[in-house]
Amino acid sequence: MLESLSERLQGIFSGLRGKGRLNEEDINFAMREIRIALLEADVNFKVVKSFVAKTKERCLTVEVLESLTPAQNVIKVVLDELTELLGRSDSKLVLGSRIPGVIMLVGLQGSGKTTAAAKLAYRLKEQGHVPLLAACDVYRPAAADQLETLGSEIGVKVFRGDGKNPVAIAKASIQEAIDTLRDVVIIDTAGRLHVDEEMMEEAQSIKDATKPDQVLMVVDAMTGQDVVNVVTAFSERVDFDGVIMSKMDGDARGGGALSIREVTGKPIKFISSGEKPDSLEEFHPDRMAKRILGMGDMVSLIETAAKLKQDQEDEEEAERLLRARLTLDDFLEMQKKINKIGGVSKLISALPGGDRALSRGEVDEHAIDDMVVIINSMTKEERQKPEILNGSRRARIARGAGVQVSDVNQLIKKFNETKKMMKKMMPAFGEAGGRGKKGKKKKRRGSRGMLGGGMSMSDLRKIQDMIDSQ
Repeated sequence: MLESLSERLQGIFSGLRGKGRLNEEDINFAMREIRIALLEADVNFKVVKSFVAKTKERCLTVEVLESLTPAQNVIKVVLDELTELLGRSDSKLVLGSRIPGVIMLVGLQGSGKTTAAAKLAYRLKEQGHVPLLAACDVYRPAAADQLETLGSEIGVKVFRGDGKNPVAIAKASIQEAIDTLRDVVIIDTAGRLHVDEEMMEEAQSIKDATKPDQVLMVVDAMTGQDVVNVVTAFSERVDFDGVIMSKMDGDARGGGALSIREVTGKPIKFISSGEKPDSLEEFHPDRMAKRILGMGDMVSLIETAAKLKQDQEDEEEAERLLRARLTLDDFLEMQKKINKIGGVSKLISALPGGDRALSRGEVDEHAIDDMVVIINSMTKEERQKPEILNGSRRARIARGAGVQVSDVNQLIKKFNETKKMMKKMMPAFGEAGGRGKKGKKKKRRGSRGMLGGGMSMSDLRKIQDMIDSQ
């Protein structure tokens, strides 16, 4: 997600840290590099001009240049301005008091509306709602079939109506929701390859007929700054409430995400970074800004870990997982639970420098997947104490699993690497659960190798402390 921009910015900050004291020339050079990085990421040029001007003005103050840690203060200023650019506060999905609530999705053809509708339905269902999907795209071949297929996969009913009149289908879907006791209707509308009058009129007619609580525009993150023109056109005609950025896991340069709020005033409410139903996430401007600057997403990582822990029957098992005191039995359980919440890549991407490590192929995303057969060929004692696996034991396990001894050796190697990775994740969890049996606080160690731009965990803590003190 935005790897190229993130890597460029981290490189700039690494250069600033190497200078110690900064002068006006250093700041000017850094701002020029930031300007180039943003333009290369396809951020709208007006947004870039405004962002760099405000950031430069703040960075040239006496408080920054004459501080004991000027480079860290510059990073804090950039983080603040980047968060402001993306939207200072979260923008929640708000439904009215009426039942059913109505959410209408609009956007160009190919932006991912139909998939986003199903993902949103899945998210609402997980929150205790009973949604209904309305198939109002009657022009694209098999659009309704696609929505029905997605709906059946997540257990959400799809209303197709007569399959001819989009406005009539949308109106009838609300009555269908009332008759079948469903509390939210999600309307999937038709799109075009480009903005045209017919599409706008139809969208407005559906909006007038259904009076939705929220109108969300689905935007392809790979569109770049051209998306600003599209979003502006929809904003003027349909007056939507927020944006869903789709395909954030693609090779998007990120310009659209960084430009929309500043140019249109419309907030990004959700981002989608995968094909799975649970890949729709709430958009948090501050967390995204930190990830762009290589600081990871600590809060989301903790939330993910909490989600991972919810289904565990034993708190001691969760503690072993978080403290990296793993056995091979834990490894089998880890595979099941991590896959439920998006896989290893989702966890690693939340770490400082994680996106960069993934893009460079430094993390094996499938390290756990191929180990089940070999582990099941071990005795209970061997799974609990992998350190006892000598040569003869490994040969026996290989025969039982139908693999080579080298495969067993590779599994043990991967297991040990994963234990190390889990230990590196621990600073992200702060002091939570960080006391030993005797109540003594355990030291948190930095993880320089995990961080982009050569920044240490202590650097990030100092920056975070400055942010929290404001």
